[in-house]
Amino acid sequence: MNDRRIQSIVIVGGGVAGWLAAAVLARVVTREYCEIRLVEPSRPDASPGSEATNPAFHRLLGLLGIDERDLMRRTDATFSLGVEFRDWARLGGRYYHSFGSIGARLETVPFHHYWLRLRALGEPLELDEFSTAATLARQGRFVPTTTDRSSVFSLHAHGHHLDAQLFADYCRDFALARGVIRISRDVLDVTRRASDGFVDSLRLDGGESLAGDLFIDCSDGHHPVFETSREANAEDWQHWLPCDRAVAVCSEKTDELPLVSLSTAGSHGWHWRRHLQRRIDCGYAYSSRYLSDDEAASTLLAALPTRSLTEPRRLSFSAGRPANFWMQNVIALTGHRLEPLEPIRLHLLQTAITRLLTVFPDRDFHASNAAEYNRLTIAEHESIRDFLILHYWATGRDDSPFWQSRRSMEVPESLRRRRELFRLSGRISLLDDEHFGEESWLSAFLGQGVTPDSYDPLADLVPIDDVRRALMQMRSAIATEVGKLSTHREFIDRHVMGERGPIR
Repeated sequence: MNDRRIQSIVIVGGGVAGWLAAAVLARVVTREYCEIRLVEPSRPDASPGSEATNPAFHRLLGLLGIDERDLMRRTDATFSLGVEFRDWARLGGRYYHSFGSIGARLETVPFHHYWLRLRALGEPLELDEFSTAATLARQGRFVPTTTDRSSVFSLHAHGHHLDAQLFADYCRDFALARGVIRISRDVLDVTRRASDGFVDSLRLDGGESLAGDLFIDCSDGHHPVFETSREANAEDWQHWLPCDRAVAVCSEKTDELPLVSLSTAGSHGWHWRRHLQRRIDCGYAYSSRYLSDDEAASTLLAALPTRSLTEPRRLSFSAGRPANFWMQNVIALTGHRLEPLEPIRLHLLQTAITRLLTVFPDRDFHASNAAEYNRLTIAEHESIRDFLILHYWATGRDDSPFWQSRRSMEVPESLRRRRELFRLSGRISLLDDEHFGEESWLSAFLGQGVTPDSYDPLADLVPIDDVRRALMQMRSAIATEVGKLSTHREFIDRHVMGERGPIR
């Protein structure tokens, strides 16, 4: 065994972030390699009532060896096919950002260029009609993805809506069963080595000193041990992503069980709803510059679809990122607090943890490992930042000072270039290993009212009658096959709950 190996990992912070990190590290690193301890504060940070996952979450389940059905039973989970946006581009407008493909490639260019070609001829086809996921969501029906490439059900993918506390508990039980040591203490101070500034130990409220080799920040930045990764030159994105507060409650479930998160833009922010098996997580994200906390709570309570089950809870966001996520021997897994406009919170945690495994250090902490980790993590956050900004910037709404300020703001040049390319040619520029792919940007551009002036000229190589025939057949096949399926709730009752009976 390499005597320079990491022998002790200390995770600070519980909740989903801390226990998910502990679960993955315990599964991969194992107790025989090093000791993993998690310091859980007496008063945890405020957390959301639900978490939304995207299809990449299945890779994490595979890594952990977790059965999807067992997870869904124990976390009150439902299936998710994406997000439905209402009133973002204009009042009364709506569109889906769904998981999976939109159409199927006909020849040499992406599907949407053929769709744009027909639109240019005056045939107003809805793009969502060529998305299996959007059609499933619209009809409230569900089936998992198939590997049969000839089936329309090979063109979609699914994530989940999970109860956040139940998921944290699930990860905690998984981690503890694999040797993670839980320490219920508050961190009072940190001791650093004089020679290089590395963290040597933590001082806990019981008087103990807790030493470690590698420290992982899952505390949302509320402990002094992690100040080194948040220097004065950290980036602030609040001027682009204005919602810094949220209020949330849980309300009674309904007979309806939507397959998408609902995001409805309001005058000073936006409302979310996520349906779990036994309740609905509802929230209102808003800008404190334009709305008081009491006004936000009143607005949310007035908009609830059913009777409230909980008292309102307050959340805060601070759009931005630290200058670096890995500094010395401290890694900040929660170096951001972005509003949950898209299902990215769990995704960023997942990629942060698995990325650490690809550059896992020894006690020499070679700078090249940290540099590569920071390069990839910063690039991921900035591409996601641009995607979120698009929702606020590309809008026709001017019905309140909040929206007027969004339309006139200066945005990152990287986003401006993307929008201009799409507006002129219908082409979508993607970075290497970008989280949001072509279909995601396509849905957001069109949904937010960015319409291309043209399309790829190579789409003209296919005779127009052949294009029209292929698209009509595709649309008909999706609608017909989806119409044969059981509803989302029926699928969960039969295939998830099983012998435990239907959801009551």
